[in-house]
Amino acid sequence: MENRRTQIEAAEAAALAPYGFRSRDSRGRIFAEPEHPFRTCFQRDRDRILHTTAFRRLEYKTQVFITGEGDYYRTRLTHTLEVAQVGRTIARALGGNEDLIEAICLAHDLGHPPFGHAGESALHRLMAEHGGFDHNRQSLRIVTDLERRYPDFPGLNLTWEVREGMVKHETEYDVSDAGEYEPEKLGHLEAQIANVADELAYTAHDLDDGLRSCLITPEQLHGVELWDRLQHDVSWQGVALQELDRHQIIRRLIDLQVTDIVTTAQEELTTNHIRSVEAVQRLSHNVVHFSEGLADMSRQLKSFLYHNLYQHYRVVRMQVKAERFVEDLFRMYSENPAILPGEVQARATHVGLARTISDYIAGMTDRFALQELTKLTDPHSQP
Repeated sequence: MENRRTQIEAAEAAALAPYGFRSRDSRGRIFAEPEHPFRTCFQRDRDRILHTTAFRRLEYKTQVFITGEGDYYRTRLTHTLEVAQVGRTIARALGGNEDLIEAICLAHDLGHPPFGHAGESALHRLMAEHGGFDHNRQSLRIVTDLERRYPDFPGLNLTWEVREGMVKHETEYDVSDAGEYEPEKLGHLEAQIANVADELAYTAHDLDDGLRSCLITPEQLHGVELWDRLQHDVSWQGVALQELDRHQIIRRLIDLQVTDIVTTAQEELTTNHIRSVEAVQRLSHNVVHFSEGLADMSRQLKSFLYHNLYQHYRVVRMQVKAERFVEDLFRMYSENPAILPGEVQARATHVGLARTISDYIAGMTDRFALQELTKLTDPHSQP
């Protein structure tokens, strides 16, 4: 069986571009483990992430709409799966490592608290005197410490390259803090792909969900250059946006952006004579990004979504309620630590009460957080 893994690694090495990361070149794990007989290290990382409690909980965590608003809106889990799908497509086209990119994409949002960015804002504010809260750092804490699935080490013991990709995850809204992961270097190709796949996916699916919910309308989008181009590309006449029309437009948006990213990255790799992973990371700028023209159009669309969807009064109302939910839970746990489960209380002696409460709340789903709040405030509810 050992020979089978080496055969897979040899086939992988032959298929990848020179700058794609080969699993046999991994720096390895924090805690030494024997190699698997027929899976590469990045395949094992992907599988470990899929089996975590944190990954399963993404199903009931908010993307934009709080879970319960409707079963057909994106959740943090469906967003993660879409990012992984887009990431694999781009990696395949560029000659990157699909298993590595998939592992990074599947792990990139594990640290998100309930209620989306509203929940994160509330936790960051509440933890201001204790180091703050950031979902990227929380994702890394989950895979290196908080998930307990193995008797010999905490966390998942993921490879350096997956952890590096998680740490160097950034978009226009998220700035990475590379810390101990060679901050002077850019992310490897697969980390850069994860960044753009995330950005591409949430723009597309937030537009889709916004239209589906009727919080934004096609009429409002008139004049947004990228929307006008999409409308023209699918030959939609702008009379009434049917479900199939919307699917066509969103599909075209994703295809247009992926094609632009792949074309632009190929030009960057050729122009800069990139022939190794090290060369990708030593450049002064990322090689995986939108072309200037599409970046401008995408930025205009994101600005529209910010002002018309994320700032829509119904969404803001949900966010205000969500922040209050998190604040109330944090306050009650802080004032009465004895109401925390025993195993949670035990962690406080190691990392402090505030961080313990933050970890506990961050791990909750929207549904569990609301149930917990009801148990603690409704006198008729079972404790």
